[in-house]
Amino acid sequence: MIDTSAFQGKKAAYYTLGCKLNFSETSTFGKMLEQMGVTTVKKGERADICLINTCSVTEVADHKCRQAIHRMVRDNPGAFVVVTGCYAQLESESVSKIDGVDLVLGSDEKADLVQHLSEAWSMPREGSLHFFRSLKTRDIKSFQPSCARGNRTRYFLKVQDGCSYFCTYCTIPFARGLSRNPTIASLVEQAAQAAHEGGREIVLTGVNIGDFGKTTGERFIDLVKALDGVEGIRRFRISSLEPDLLDDELIDYCARSRAFMPHFHIPLQSGSDEVLRLMRRRYDTALFAHKIGLIKERMPHAFIGVDVMVGCRGETPACFEECYDFLDALPVTQLHVFPYSERPGTAALRIPYVVDDREKKRRSKRLLTLSDQKKEAFYARYIGQEADVLFEKATRGKAMHGFTDNYIRVELSPAMADEAFDNRIVRVKLGPFNHDKSALLAELL
Repeated sequence: MIDTSAFQGKKAAYYTLGCKLNFSETSTFGKMLEQMGVTTVKKGERADICLINTCSVTEVADHKCRQAIHRMVRDNPGAFVVVTGCYAQLESESVSKIDGVDLVLGSDEKADLVQHLSEAWSMPREGSLHFFRSLKTRDIKSFQPSCARGNRTRYFLKVQDGCSYFCTYCTIPFARGLSRNPTIASLVEQAAQAAHEGGREIVLTGVNIGDFGKTTGERFIDLVKALDGVEGIRRFRISSLEPDLLDDELIDYCARSRAFMPHFHIPLQSGSDEVLRLMRRRYDTALFAHKIGLIKERMPHAFIGVDVMVGCRGETPACFEECYDFLDALPVTQLHVFPYSERPGTAALRIPYVVDDREKKRRSKRLLTLSDQKKEAFYARYIGQEADVLFEKATRGKAMHGFTDNYIRVELSPAMADEAFDNRIVRVKLGPFNHDKSALLAELL
């Protein structure tokens, strides 16, 4: 039995690290607490509850998590501090020992945040509780629904969680458990609710969303078709799809669908077949190139983002040059570049060839420069054309920003900005680059 009176009148502060999925889940935590009578702190206020949703994709991420925890404890003396997320799952006991931390919830337990909070508050408290709950990876079974926008225009719909791939460099299966998903019917219902609330765009999120169906025996393509029929949602975007799970049928469907945008995010990780083998990825460069070519054949205007990891174990100079040349030749739009980080307990640590930090930075810089060139060339092709832009709320007197269907960022000057454009799709003419080339300037039609 939950004592709701214990929540009444309390104020909460939230801090999220990591991926879009984490941000979506934090918004869901906020909704859960709001329903119990908890409000979100305003600027300058102290919180009664602090919730930090952590990431552990790299060693740097772990460090940022610890910094965020210490900062929240320092800025909110006496607050009840809860830590959840991937770092909390992997290092639950050590996180619980951080001064000021009361409760640590792993990947299975966070779905019952309110229940765990209620139970923890019933314990005698002198100083920090240092209490943690975390199941082993094989026992993580729960799926926490999440369809939230927080302070954003776009909704983020969680369609899948966990991963069963066990790539050699990755801790995600240990942090989030094996692949699992809800039913198509439940996701359609959540999307319809988002439309009822005024949502116009939904991003499908998850850890390995192309693996959708492991729990229910359904297919990702069937989910896409069902969501395409949700009235009121004008745009859907697919956050990330493994290339071996991006089947040709899905590409064909997106090319003619009502609401799925010509926008793909596909993790490559390396353009060297030798490195892909060492990573235990489930595809090669030939398959990846085929998928990119098919997308561009069906949707020539599609925006394609690609994840690339540099400096991983086994990436010799020759392997990196293969990767660079492969990406240079591909008609992709943007590279998301991540330096490799050693993760304890991963199989990659058994690979003998190690790339030093200076070389990782050099390789990252080369790929980021290539990414800038590709993105600017893609944007430049649309200067002078008309486009529909979904605008996002802006501070009064500031420029408004939004995105075209193929994910070109657009900037509307303060003189033309209008609060009425928030969360509306507006027809504009695309002009030249803005001052830092992060967007194209737009004129109203």
